[in-house]
Amino acid sequence: MPRYKLTIEYDGRPFCGWQRQSGQPSVQAALERAAEGLDERPVTVFGAGRTDTGVHAMGQVAHIDLMKQLPVAKVADALNAHLRPEPVAIIEAQEVSEAFHARFSAVERHYRYRIVNRRAPLTTEKGLAWQVPQALDRDAMATAANALIGRHDFTTFRDAQCQAESPIKTLDEVRLQTSGEEINVYFCARSFLHRQVRSMVGSLVEVGRGRHDGDWIADILASADRSLCGPVSPPDGLYLMNVIYPD
Repeated sequence: MPRYKLTIEYDGRPFCGWQRQSGQPSVQAALERAAEGLDERPVTVFGAGRTDTGVHAMGQVAHIDLMKQLPVAKVADALNAHLRPEPVAIIEAQEVSEAFHARFSAVERHYRYRIVNRRAPLTTEKGLAWQVPQALDRDAMATAANALIGRHDFTTFRDAQCQAESPIKTLDEVRLQTSGEEINVYFCARSFLHRQVRSMVGSLVEVGRGRHDGDWIADILASADRSLCGPVSPPDGLYLMNVIYPD
């Protein structure tokens, strides 16, 4: 029974998120319908991580087991045909060993958060970035972000519904990149808590707006108090960029 690793791109706007939910459109359910159409039997899709309602992906990873032995190019093309017209695409399919698991084999996950810092409302980018009309101090945001790097108790940035066993995570990278009116914030870690990235971005923007000084992020992180977190940023600007596995 061959196992295929799928690299997936999707627009999260029409979906309730990655995870299958009764009576609601999800990315996982769309992929499972496509896989069933290809393999002519029910197929379970295992993802590298769950994205929330409205969150996008450029490099989500999943795996499926098929009864049919097919060339990898045909797997990708056939799934894409069955996925139409959903805004989900298989960018690449690879045959992998049964030891591979999209979630448990992953060693790094990379996220990007897009902020468009301008007064005018978004038009073509609406739903694809967070529009912040107030001028942001980008240097202050970049400096404050450094406090998040490393191994910490991230309770302050953990959603109340998070099901992770521990709030302790190691954040390997937080990096701001700016170009004109756009600010991109990049995050890298082995795994993240529920809504951790959106919570951190929302708090960094509070620093950028001048509502808190540069030490505030370090202070609220050390407090391990969720009530001190800034407003959670909207899902529109969040992208799962890629998932890294051992060679």
